[in-house]
Amino acid sequence: MAADGTFEIFLAAPPGLEAVLHDEVRGKGFRRPRAVPGGVVIEGGWPEVWRANLWVRGAGRVLARIDRFRAVHLAQLDGRARRVPWAAVLRPDVPFRVEAACAGSRLYHSGAVAERIATAVRETLGAPYSPEAGIAVMARLEHDVCTVSVDTSGEALHRRGYKEAVNAAPMRETMASLFLRQCGYDGGEPVLDPMCGSGTFVIEAAEIAARLNPGRARRFAFEQLATFDAEAWARMRAVRSERPPAATCHGSDRDAGAIAMSLANAARAGVAAHTEFHRATISELQPPGGPSGGAPGLVIVNPPYGVRLGDRQALVPLHRALGQVLRDRFAGWRVGLVTDEPRLAHATGLPFLPPGPPVPHGGLRVTLFRTAPLG
Repeated sequence: MAADGTFEIFLAAPPGLEAVLHDEVRGKGFRRPRAVPGGVVIEGGWPEVWRANLWVRGAGRVLARIDRFRAVHLAQLDGRARRVPWAAVLRPDVPFRVEAACAGSRLYHSGAVAERIATAVRETLGAPYSPEAGIAVMARLEHDVCTVSVDTSGEALHRRGYKEAVNAAPMRETMASLFLRQCGYDGGEPVLDPMCGSGTFVIEAAEIAARLNPGRARRFAFEQLATFDAEAWARMRAVRSERPPAATCHGSDRDAGAIAMSLANAARAGVAAHTEFHRATISELQPPGGPSGGAPGLVIVNPPYGVRLGDRQALVPLHRALGQVLRDRFAGWRVGLVTDEPRLAHATGLPFLPPGPPVPHGGLRVTLFRTAPLG
């Protein structure tokens, strides 16, 4: 930590989406953000940690980097770990666990590294160790330099606190928000997901349009740290930035169960008034407001693909039909389509822009294919 109490704060992103998260973080006024492999680094103190957990839609978790030192053997690691200012961050009455990763270092056994750091915390602070603890100390040894962080989020940040019902192969909320941003969505236009599943894209879009903080309905690990100030946190959470959305966000699906899940999730998220869901097949799809009504916006869809949900060849007709409907009925709308198989995207016949890099998702690598406004 610096003399002024500031330190590096790491916001994790799926590899391939670091630049998109950087754009969001910069737009929310955080100091000196820079994209790095696996996420974005900012500088600040504990209020910035709280704010990042509360505000940032695309981050998977927020790590506070509390120390960094060189270690080439276990005795050196042990001695240096005992000088980390644990008492300034952790509480002696709250259990902790340690996770370690090693890359390109003489200390290569992550289990031994985690054990030495856990012993240092126990013996210098007195806090109890538990492999199931909600507080995680993270140690990363890279090229003989050990970076020690505390995971301030706890549960991954895609767990917004409202989604109880999910369908098969759901899109994580954090990734959905980054894909919406990649498509140029800023909350000022209608959104339609014609295969909405449990409603992730639609609900994320409605929250963006209504300026709702993504972390408003959940708790965080930092509430159990020695640095936590309950009164300051209450004041921060009490600040409201909501606005009436400029447009409604729409979802449809051929499965009645998916519509029921989406309606329930939207209600729990507090965006039922800003969303509409109805049962429809792709052939029945129409722009909200009908063929001649309403301003164009964004169609974003995460259709079945690959080993995720069915045989690839059988999915070609579905994608072909989707593309035909969008070309025929959605002039002026942009399209974002997520798939692990470029062949399925191209089966739509849509005029996609050059895609970005594949992104890890559910054991696959998926790509967002985007169009300009359709002619």
